[in-house]
Amino acid sequence: MPTTLSQSDLPGLELIHRGKVRDVYALPGNRLLMVATDRLSAFDVVLPDPIPGKGEMLTQISNFWFEKTKHLMPNHLTGEDVASVLPAGVDPALYAKRAVITKRLKPVPVEAIARGYIIGSGWKSYQQTGDICGIRLPEGLEQAQKLPEPIFTPSTKAAVGDHDENVSFDVVVDAIGEELANAVRKATLEIYTFAAAYAAERGVIIADTKLEFGTDEHGVLHVMDEMLTPDSSRFWPADEYQVGISPPSYDKQFVRDYLEELGWNKSPPAPKVPADVIERTASKYAEALDKLAGIRLD
Repeated sequence: MPTTLSQSDLPGLELIHRGKVRDVYALPGNRLLMVATDRLSAFDVVLPDPIPGKGEMLTQISNFWFEKTKHLMPNHLTGEDVASVLPAGVDPALYAKRAVITKRLKPVPVEAIARGYIIGSGWKSYQQTGDICGIRLPEGLEQAQKLPEPIFTPSTKAAVGDHDENVSFDVVVDAIGEELANAVRKATLEIYTFAAAYAAERGVIIADTKLEFGTDEHGVLHVMDEMLTPDSSRFWPADEYQVGISPPSYDKQFVRDYLEELGWNKSPPAPKVPADVIERTASKYAEALDKLAGIRLD
């Protein structure tokens, strides 16, 4: 059975970051231990109730995609056994499927987003202005419609509790320089295009995805953090897709819908989530893992 972990506890290791989902520890040799917990965030706020096994599922699907796309872009994984760095007395089974040892990279301070379909904040922006992140789109597009070609629509990286903000490519250039900005855009669109084609063969539409990048000591760009998971992407079942409506997702949409019905103001603290919503959300993550990576939970 999947393990449940709301917060990691690894005495003796230096905790350097506790994010919305991941806890990150420093390791010798310019390495990190990244632990995907079962915390769930919605609207950029961490919810009080975990999704059992979610961290294991996120890590396994990320690892699958890191392996699948390594011909396109280096990634942060070292391939080392997690058990080798855990403190004495810590149960390795709790961390085996939810933690990875990675290179310690310098993060690129941009949320790199590729969109192949018009949905979410992109749809709202298009309705108001006819563009997304300064990219002019054809008139008359409908909600969830496939775009003529995938587009790069970056956003700022928000702190925990804050909201990401969509920005134009020019803002990214000003922030990180033209050469790195072009490299991030190119890699984001290449990875998205490759993954979308792979998923389509398995009956899944990847509507959009958010990637994170970092550079090593030689300035080489790597993809890092998580990759093409239900937390960072919109996965739609192809057989239920139709233009004009928001399709069902293999992700936390059950939670988002529940919170929208409550009229919550999307500021901390977040309300509790009922057990049936948690269970349905976990089953959607498991379904995505099975469909895309062929990995079935015990």
